[in-house]
Amino acid sequence: MQLYNTLSRSVETFAPEQEPITAYVCGITPYDATHLGHAFTYTTLDILIRYLEFQDHRVQYVQNVTDVDDDILSKAKELDENWKELGDRWTARYVREMIALNVRPPDSFPRATDVIPQIVDIVGQLIDSGVGYEAGGSVYFHIDSWPEYGKLSRLPRDEMLPIANERGNIPDDPNKRDPLDFVLWQAESPGEPSWDSPWGRGRPGWHIECSTMAVHFLGNTVDIHSGGKDLMFPHHESEIAQAEGSTGEKPFVRHWVHTAMVRHEGEKMSKSLGNLVMMRDLLQEWTADALRLYMARHHYRDAWSHNLEELEDADRLAQKLQDALSVRGGDLDPVDEQPELNDFVMAMEDDLDTPSAIVHLERLADSILDAANEGSAVESAQDTLRSMSTVFGLHPDTEEPGENIIGPWRRYEQDFT
Repeated sequence: MQLYNTLSRSVETFAPEQEPITAYVCGITPYDATHLGHAFTYTTLDILIRYLEFQDHRVQYVQNVTDVDDDILSKAKELDENWKELGDRWTARYVREMIALNVRPPDSFPRATDVIPQIVDIVGQLIDSGVGYEAGGSVYFHIDSWPEYGKLSRLPRDEMLPIANERGNIPDDPNKRDPLDFVLWQAESPGEPSWDSPWGRGRPGWHIECSTMAVHFLGNTVDIHSGGKDLMFPHHESEIAQAEGSTGEKPFVRHWVHTAMVRHEGEKMSKSLGNLVMMRDLLQEWTADALRLYMARHHYRDAWSHNLEELEDADRLAQKLQDALSVRGGDLDPVDEQPELNDFVMAMEDDLDTPSAIVHLERLADSILDAANEGSAVESAQDTLRSMSTVFGLHPDTEEPGENIIGPWRRYEQDFT
């Protein structure tokens, strides 16, 4: 399989050294509802994992919940609500939306607060290795001590600080040696949750949460790390520095897979602009299959805009797939599904070219409908169409996702209710 790697800026052969293939995606920060841009990221990785499993690979997949974070604490204060209750409520909502979208559940779904001892250990290792320093009860990563900082984003140093500041960095923190140094452990503030550490009570920084969970659950080197393109800097850049700085092992990630931004009303979807298209609203009007096809008709690396006409067309295709799987054929020569299956696989192997793969999905559905009308046998082709549809998270001939989807997600939901 050929897959684009953000680190090298090139399409590379994806050849994991062993199985299971390990995959990590940065999960939600649960203080609001899931929007279309979030769903595009999570369904893209879902398709990649399902395709690898379609090809008989074993995958160990981790998706985290960033349950303690500046944004959550700020929102909880605004609403006068307990931060944990706020996070649990929105995480449970997210789980229900993932079930509705028939997204394969991760094998592990940890909260950042599940790994506080491991975070403390890794922060200590970073101090010992000379890249971290303690000041005023907080611990920071010293950028100048890590010359490779910037190798993922390839941003010039003078462009890094404004972006980091937009995403939570506090440049005038008097404890910092450099305005771009980022927090590994944040000293306790009144009214905020905190945990014990060798540097005093406090809480973890944003970046250290993900690198710790990835290493803890998947090992020092992860095959696939995914997330939205907007996480490349500073989040993923800092993850690399922390993980490689603490374990001494390179690479932290073999393949970085970033999804493009989804736009609406001419701008990237964002809470600050108020132009979000919420999944809860879309799921009330459209079937999950229509929404999955709508998103998958856009290549994961190409930015795109929400378009109702495209969604209506995806809905028509979802109905066609349902018709093709329910039609009854005859006794004449069966449909030859192999050419479309071969082309489907070639498209998926070509940097997860889902738009082209869907073309072959539809062509096979058309062939089945035409052949059934002519009295040909279609059962084998229907089995193939069903298998291809599963790669996209579709369930065109069943009303609900299977127990293999619902059961694990429900067990995760119980932890948040």
